[in-house]
Amino acid sequence: NHVLLYENLTPVFADVDTFLCLDPAEIEKRITDKTRAVMFVGFGGSTGQLEKVYALCRKWNLRLIVDAAHMAGTRLYGQFPAMLPDAVTFSFQSVKNLPTADAGMVCFCGGTGTNPHALDKLARQLAWLGIDKSTHERQRTNTAYKWKYDVADVGFKYHGNAVMAAIASVQLKYLDYDNAYRRQVAAWYDEKLKGQGRVRLVPQPPFCESSRHLYQVLVRNRDEVILRLNQRGIFPGVHYQCNADYWMYRKAGSPDPCPYASKVAAELISLPVHLQLTHNDVKEVAAALIAVATEVNG
Repeated sequence: NHVLLYENLTPVFADVDTFLCLDPAEIEKRITDKTRAVMFVGFGGSTGQLEKVYALCRKWNLRLIVDAAHMAGTRLYGQFPAMLPDAVTFSFQSVKNLPTADAGMVCFCGGTGTNPHALDKLARQLAWLGIDKSTHERQRTNTAYKWKYDVADVGFKYHGNAVMAAIASVQLKYLDYDNAYRRQVAAWYDEKLKGQGRVRLVPQPPFCESSRHLYQVLVRNRDEVILRLNQRGIFPGVHYQCNADYWMYRKAGSPDPCPYASKVAAELISLPVHLQLTHNDVKEVAAALIAVATEVNG
């Protein structure tokens, strides 16, 4: 949402589906002649209904941008779904599936007819203060160093650095292995929590091999449930409030309600899902959650 506000654009919120990703039907209700793009978040590593969202963008000639901050290592039909969007963005951080220092990456894919090479060149230029020639380009010559350059755009200092890239390059070797363990942890939770009426699971879309950045469940009286879990030494998270509930985005964005997003935002809990969890840890967390949800909700 911030990137839209930085560019003086108006965020328009559409509701989510049962996968907690954008619902294509809800997107289409909000398309107007001012709509330029759809930003799809692969929430928790899920691909949701991305194929239908892509078809919708083709139908209405809209750009599709996938926020893949949670999707490092996610696959759809066995590969990362980079053939669909115009651009994919990643956010890197110590707690992401591909852990490194704070950085980011944008990949241009040309999904709906854009020129990925031109966009790549522009993005690199904007990420380095709008300078039209990199140092590398200025020394590509057999003669003297070509020191002269121009500043073609009002750019930023948004480049990552070599230290972050080196950490990420090593972590990349372990990404699939680590994600496989996260999926195992999720499977253990599914086994322990499935069929528990007071704890509802968030489904995964078919043909999606999720990174499982998050493992989420829905419970009534969520805040009380979290408090009682904390008293037992278990500290889940909440991801996230509905965007339309934040003052800054509510002020700037579409006033259309997102009833399902608001409903699930009040019930969401992200359970621990990290590489140090054991099967016994998962059993303990699941048993505590069932007991607490029963105490609180009867």
